[in-house]
Amino acid sequence: MTRIAVTFALPAESSGFLRQLGNKSRADRNGISIVRGTIDHRSIEVIHTGVGENICTQRIGRFLENQQFDFLISAGFAGSLNHELRVNDLLVAKNFSTVDLKHPSLSNVSIHIANMLTVPALIDSAEERERIARESGASAVDMETEFIARACAAHGIPLLSLRVISDTPRERFPGPSKILFDIERQRTHVQKLATFFLAHPKQIPCLIAFIRRIARARKTLADALVEVIYRQNL
Repeated sequence: MTRIAVTFALPAESSGFLRQLGNKSRADRNGISIVRGTIDHRSIEVIHTGVGENICTQRIGRFLENQQFDFLISAGFAGSLNHELRVNDLLVAKNFSTVDLKHPSLSNVSIHIANMLTVPALIDSAEERERIARESGASAVDMETEFIARACAAHGIPLLSLRVISDTPRERFPGPSKILFDIERQRTHVQKLATFFLAHPKQIPCLIAFIRRIARARKTLADALVEVIYRQNL
């Protein structure tokens, strides 16, 4: 049976995909929580790496220890750095992916292929996005794939970095990034979030629109992952 690993940073990214797994179960390996299941007789293992270098490096290292997968998909959300990539677009990071990007598993999915950059923090401003794009040549950013790629290289596991765009220079976060997600605690501080939007009620429609965008992006990503897994033959 083909064995495939799929990583997401957070459950908010993975829930749509997890609903499509058959024979689903949960397990613990080396202190890492794993969701196991199947898609079309392929064995799938899903982990949440957390956000940022420290926690991601620790979790992916433990997850891959003494394991061998046919390939690993680094999945989740990414932020666009330009005006070509729009919310809900799919992106394969060619600079991180080591599978053949012309493989038949990708042929029926509309995907942009471009470079992606892993950054240490969420990016609030359009100006900062433009600067990073100009200096790096990347089209999008995330906060985990570089560290996942290192781990896959160390274990000889082929990697596909498949991301869905959740925010752009025009459609940014509805509030300061430090309010939306606390990287140190790996969660949203609900009280701080509520306090911010009570103090800035005009931002509430932006929050609602952002939540809807995330829901659409999550479904787009889940459907693409299932399509890729069905069609893969690595």
